[in-house]
Amino acid sequence: MDVNVSLPNNLLPDKYGKHAAPEDIKNGKPLISFPIQLSNLPADTKTIALTFTDPDSIPVCGFEWIHWTMANIPSSQLEIPENFSQLAQSPIVQGKNSTASPLTDGPKDLATGYNGPYPPDQTHDYILKVFALDDNLNLENGFWMNELLHKMDGHILDQTQITIPSRA
Repeated sequence: MDVNVSLPNNLLPDKYGKHAAPEDIKNGKPLISFPIQLSNLPADTKTIALTFTDPDSIPVCGFEWIHWTMANIPSSQLEIPENFSQLAQSPIVQGKNSTASPLTDGPKDLATGYNGPYPPDQTHDYILKVFALDDNLNLENGFWMNELLHKMDGHILDQTQITIPSRA
C-alpha cells in the first residue's frame, strides 16, 4: 500500500497548518485538512483508517499530540481531497484530537476532526499512518484514538506511514 501527500520543499503546504489564511483558522486551530493519495491497497480492503500525530510535541506538552483520526473511509476513496475532514459524511467517522484532552485548554467545539499542525518551537515531523482494513469499524464520531487502535486489532490487512514536516 502506498500513500502520497504533496510536500513542496519537503514541507506541508502552509495552508494546512500554522501559517494558513486567517479565515482557515478558528481559535488558533488550522481547519483545512490536506489531500492524500492512496494506491496499491490489498484486494480485500473494505475500509481505510488514518491517524495523524506529532511525536515532536512530547518535549513541548508531555505527550504525542493527536491531530486527526478517521475511520470507515470506503476503499474506493483513493483520493482523500483537501478539506475532507469538514466534508466527510457517514459512514465515515472522525475521532477526537488532543484538543479534547482535559490536559489542554483548547476549544472543545474543535475537539473532533482535523486539527492542523501548529509547531510552537521548530519544524516538527508529523506521522500520517494509513491502515487498510477488512471491515467497517463499530465507532461513532468522537471516538478516542485508543478505541480506534483496539477496534482495528485483527482487521489490518496492510499499513504504511509517512513523515510530514511542518514549519514553526
